[in-house]
Amino acid sequence: MQSLMEGLNVYLNEKYRPKTVALYFYEIENYLSNHPNASEYKQSEVLKYIGELRNRGLQPVTVNRKLASIKAFYKYLVQSGKRKDNPVRYLYLKDKIKRDIQLQDLLDEGELELLLERKERYPLLKHRNFIIISLLIYQGLRIKELDKIMLNDIDIKKGKIKIRKQAKTNGRDLYLREEQIEALVKYMEEDRPKLLNNTKSQYLLIGQRGYHLTGEDITKHIIFNYRNYVPEKKINPQIIRQSVITNLLKKGKDLRLVQVFAGHRYPDTTERYKQNNVDELQREIEKYHPLK
Repeated sequence: MQSLMEGLNVYLNEKYRPKTVALYFYEIENYLSNHPNASEYKQSEVLKYIGELRNRGLQPVTVNRKLASIKAFYKYLVQSGKRKDNPVRYLYLKDKIKRDIQLQDLLDEGELELLLERKERYPLLKHRNFIIISLLIYQGLRIKELDKIMLNDIDIKKGKIKIRKQAKTNGRDLYLREEQIEALVKYMEEDRPKLLNNTKSQYLLIGQRGYHLTGEDITKHIIFNYRNYVPEKKINPQIIRQSVITNLLKKGKDLRLVQVFAGHRYPDTTERYKQNNVDELQREIEKYHPLK
C-alpha cells in the first residue's frame, strides 16, 4: 500500500496543482481505507460506493468531487500498468445541486433551540460541538464559512468572530453570545490542545484524530447526531441556515441588516427568504398536495 500511495503522489503532482493534489490524495486515501480492495473494483462496485455517499446525505457537489478524485486514482492505476481498464472513465453524475429553500424542513426557533440542548457523549468534544451547532444557529453560517474559521478570526475581548469572504458570500464580523465566548475559551485553552496531540493547525475546529475538521466532516456530524431531534424534518447545515434567515425576516428584521448578517452579495438573495414569499410558495405546494 505504501508504494502504491507513493507512486500515486508522484503522479498527482505531475498532473494537478498543489491544492488539487492535497484534496485528491486525501479523498483517495479515505476511499482506500474504507475499501482496501478498490484497486480491483468494477464499475458496479464503484457505483455502489457512490450510492453510499448519497445515502449519507452528502451534497451533490461533494459526491462529484469524490468521484473526480476516484477517477484520478484509476487513471494512475492504468498509466502505471497496475490494471488495464478504468472502470469510471465514462462515469458522470447528474445529481442536481439543490439551492432552493426546503420549505417542508424549515425549523422554527423552538426547534432550533432543541438542537442546542443536545447532550454530548464525549467530554473532550463538548465545547467544540457546541461551538459548531451554535455558530450555525446564532450566526447562520454556511458550511464553507464554518470550515474556514482560523484561530485569529476569533476576538474574545471584543466578543466577535470574523467570517472570511467566500465565492458566494461577503466577509463580515459577527458578535458572539456570552455562552459561545465561554465555550470558545474552554475549547481553545483546554480541549483543542488535547485534540491536536502535539500537532499544529491554525484552523479553529479540530477532529478527534488531530486534523482540521472539514466541511464534509461537519456535515456528517450534524446529519448523524441531530437527525432524531425533529423526526419529521431533514436536518443539515443548509436547512439550519435557511431556517435562521427565514426566522429573522419573519420577526420583522430589516432586509438590509439580514443581508449583511447572512453575507448575501445581493438583496434579492435575501428577499427569497421573506415570510410572505415563503408562505405563498407553501400555499402553492399545499394546493397540489395529493391528499387535498
